[in-house]
Amino acid sequence: MAAPAIPNFLQARPDGVLLSVKLQPRASRNEIGPPTGSGDELRIRVCAPPVDAAANEALVRLLAGRLDCARGRIELVRGHKSRHKAVKLHGFTPEEVVKKL
Repeated sequence: MAAPAIPNFLQARPDGVLLSVKLQPRASRNEIGPPTGSGDELRIRVCAPPVDAAANEALVRLLAGRLDCARGRIELVRGHKSRHKAVKLHGFTPEEVVKKL
């Protein structure tokens, strides 16, 4: 059986995985949705407002809970003030991330 295809929103790196995210703050609930139409970003909604990095912190907490890992293994590397973000998941393989998300 062939390995599952790696989605476009994940990129393998030597020390982990880079996840491309489109974040929607002030949502009715925290949830991980489907990829965007082009498939290049994963849609994630958080209840927190985009003020004082609250939405970024909510994103990290949501991913840590879903991936069952410490928050220190999740690093926001790009898009601190944008809805379009790049998140580094340290010590994961793309296959592990696909299975848990």
